[in-house]
Amino acid sequence: MTRSLYVGVFGLLLGMFLAMLDGLIVGTALPTIAGDLSSLDHLAWVVTAYMLAGAATTPIWGKLGDLLGRKATFITAITLFLLGSGLAGLSQDISQLIAFRAVQGIGAGGLMVGALAIIGVLVPPRESGRLQSMIGIIMPIAYVGGPLVGGLLTDYLSWRWTFYVNLPIGALALLIIATRIRLPPTERVKPRIDYGGAALLTVAIVALTLLASWGGTTYPWSSPQILALATVAVLALAGFTAVERRTAEPVIPPRLFSDRNFTLAQILSFLVGAAMVSVTNYLPQYMQFVQGASPAAAGMLLLPLMFGMLGAQLATGQLISRNGRYRLYPILGGALMIAGALALLLLDADTAAAAASALTLVIAVGMGLVMQSTTLITMNSADPRDMGAASGTLTLLRTIGGSLGIALLGTLYASRMQADLTARLGHDTTSQLERGGELTPERLPNLRGPMADAVREAVSSGLHGILLGAAALAVIAFAASWLIRETPLRTSIPSQTGAATDSHAADRQVDALRASHRRTAPAHNESVGPRR
Repeated sequence: MTRSLYVGVFGLLLGMFLAMLDGLIVGTALPTIAGDLSSLDHLAWVVTAYMLAGAATTPIWGKLGDLLGRKATFITAITLFLLGSGLAGLSQDISQLIAFRAVQGIGAGGLMVGALAIIGVLVPPRESGRLQSMIGIIMPIAYVGGPLVGGLLTDYLSWRWTFYVNLPIGALALLIIATRIRLPPTERVKPRIDYGGAALLTVAIVALTLLASWGGTTYPWSSPQILALATVAVLALAGFTAVERRTAEPVIPPRLFSDRNFTLAQILSFLVGAAMVSVTNYLPQYMQFVQGASPAAAGMLLLPLMFGMLGAQLATGQLISRNGRYRLYPILGGALMIAGALALLLLDADTAAAAASALTLVIAVGMGLVMQSTTLITMNSADPRDMGAASGTLTLLRTIGGSLGIALLGTLYASRMQADLTARLGHDTTSQLERGGELTPERLPNLRGPMADAVREAVSSGLHGILLGAAALAVIAFAASWLIRETPLRTSIPSQTGAATDSHAADRQVDALRASHRRTAPAHNESVGPRR
């Protein structure tokens, strides 16, 4: 890679950094936002709206990049994200904040997918691990600095600055990408947007998220509302599958899933996304409510969590680049996620702050191993013409997992916390605390001793629900990871010129090459030569 290309990739990583930074900063500020806007009941939707919009638009951004140009599409996504950030910072009530977070999420849907797609056509998978040296600059700021900066901004300025901080970073990313990124020439084709598939996918994602959020809390699982949502989700998914098989330019090409490793990588991305988003958004609440930490101190206590994910991703990328082997890492990652989630069940109202902080390291390393390996597997399994759709699918599944995970597990958290409070304080006292906006870390010291202790125990109980759910997801991920096959990583970038001129002929060619490889590949794939 040339120096100019490194600078350009740094701009792409800044775009990815915006999406990473936003979730981590806002997660630390959530308890304060709830107190300021007096809306604990709708707090989860500040995260859910962002992730739901991102999930619904991610595959669309990826396909638009393939059809209309990846660079222009990526710049448009950043611009929309920054617009949503500015509006979210100006919100005057929870409804406005949720709406503007949705705008932010629409733009965020194109950030990760756009950066991954552009990197995928600039750098071959075998060499992409070398980019970890640049990610080593960006990710510590997001993973470590995010919660810390979010806490400092909340403590000394306002929670609104957790959104405003995106603006200068986004402006720098736009400048670098516009001036430094030069993509290989591709043959332009007349755009044929899969509007039907995009609409059906959006309907399915919204229905599934509402189903996870409302089921068992707002409405009983057997209620007409929940049954109707389940029916809509099933019909929309069935319709989406049928449309994608017939359309000329599907949002998610079915041919991608003919590759076994690609399919497994998407399953793992979904599971790790659900576990990661839920754990990283609710651990700060435990640190603030139970450990009595300020938002800034809560960010410091999560340093092992952030450094664990960072270190695992850096190490995995470097090791895979050296020997081309990757099957071990998702297996090991799944095992560590199980162990880490179970270890965190030791957290309660009496756990020392240092011990609580250190216990987050194991699950963090596991999540980092799975995330990095699934990204490389996805990029290696896709053809250059489908790089945007492939990275979009990866980000989509990870985002849907996070959205459904935080909706479902967040609902479990709230119900366990409320049930525990009611059992300890009674229904009337619990309702009074919720209506009066007293369930915030800042106001907790003002409560009488028994009431404050009851809140701490209830928060611990809610967190245990999150962790049990994360452990169950990790068990499924661990089992699925054993099915991955060691396919050699590509060491060069095939030409994209003419890739889209005859999609059916290309499909047949790819299928023939893969069938040939399966017939000739040695046991356990000892070779690490070029894939094609």
